[in-house]
Amino acid sequence: MGIKDTFEIKEIPNEIAKPFILKKHYAETLPSISYCFGLHKEQDLVGVCTFGMPPNYVENKAWKPFDLLELNRLVSIENLPKNALSYFVSHSLKKLSSPLAVIAYADKGKGHHGYIYQATNWVYTGLAEGTKNRPIYIMKSGQEKHRRHAKDINMDNVKEIKRTEGKHRYYYFVGNKREKRKMRKKLRFEEKPYPKGDNEKHKKNVKVNNQKSLI
Repeated sequence: MGIKDTFEIKEIPNEIAKPFILKKHYAETLPSISYCFGLHKEQDLVGVCTFGMPPNYVENKAWKPFDLLELNRLVSIENLPKNALSYFVSHSLKKLSSPLAVIAYADKGKGHHGYIYQATNWVYTGLAEGTKNRPIYIMKSGQEKHRRHAKDINMDNVKEIKRTEGKHRYYYFVGNKREKRKMRKKLRFEEKPYPKGDNEKHKKNVKVNNQKSLI
């Protein structure tokens, strides 16, 4: 059986996705979620892909009159078949309203290059300037906290402070050919060749209950 015969993709309530994201994503945080899709195998939830409003005001304003969303979480169970995640992302994008620009980031500091985005033909524009050289507070417990948490951090509990390496920035355009051309012309950054390298895997040794879809 092929990928499309094995898996089903459908929109799911945020409440179903939240525990999956918190247990499986290395950031252990919930983003803003406007659209949430589940990857199902025999009715079991095996992956989650979410889209939400980007926190960057300048980026949002730059795309007007087009709307902008961020693909802000992509998580799954381990050992999915090859190409399952690219199939998941591709078909989730097709379920979004158009015309629409979508932005996504791959964290270089976590050993990510964005191969899922490369496989689904996103436009790469290099490392986002605002994501480089930001402080990461490594707590004595091993937990990582970022600049947005700085005012709540007790420095007596900080083991060390590292600096971010930056995030690879990708764009995707949802719409007809004319709309895609217009959006591509609005890019504020130079298109660049895809980055390459070995990806690091951030496996979290936790079990996620395979929840049945509510839809």
